[in-house]
Amino acid sequence: MRTSIDLTPYRRSTVGFDRLFDLLDTGAGHDVAGDYPPYDLVQISEGTYRIDIALAGYKREDVEIVAQQNLLTVKGERAQENEPGEILHRGIPMRSFERRFQLADFVEVETAKFENGLLSITLKRVIPEAMKPRKIEISSGESMPSGLSAKGAPEPEAV
Repeated sequence: MRTSIDLTPYRRSTVGFDRLFDLLDTGAGHDVAGDYPPYDLVQISEGTYRIDIALAGYKREDVEIVAQQNLLTVKGERAQENEPGEILHRGIPMRSFERRFQLADFVEVETAKFENGLLSITLKRVIPEAMKPRKIEISSGESMPSGLSAKGAPEPEAV
């Protein structure tokens, strides 16, 4: 008998690169609380991503975003509100949450916007100039620096 495993939860928590095998090694146990709050991961363009997190009932003041090296943490805690009357059914969660996203190298938070119960975080890959490929010009054999022969060895001194 063969069991199929849905690997989607392992792939979608990474942004900008595939960390599937690292997550499979460490993420064998699946936490039910890890499914809240629901979110979408969208690639807007090459090197630009957006995380949309559904936060119905939360206010902007209830949510905190912390970006560290290769880790984005979104925390939320709703304040208890005294509502008139008795609540017969609570379908809108009042619980606190903490959602972590593993980021690739050089992925930075560009913007964060909270609107209509949806938190949108835009991420961009910013590669430093020193890491970008650069074209090296090739010179001909005649224009070698003084003191070096074509093979790179010092030229013999004239006596």
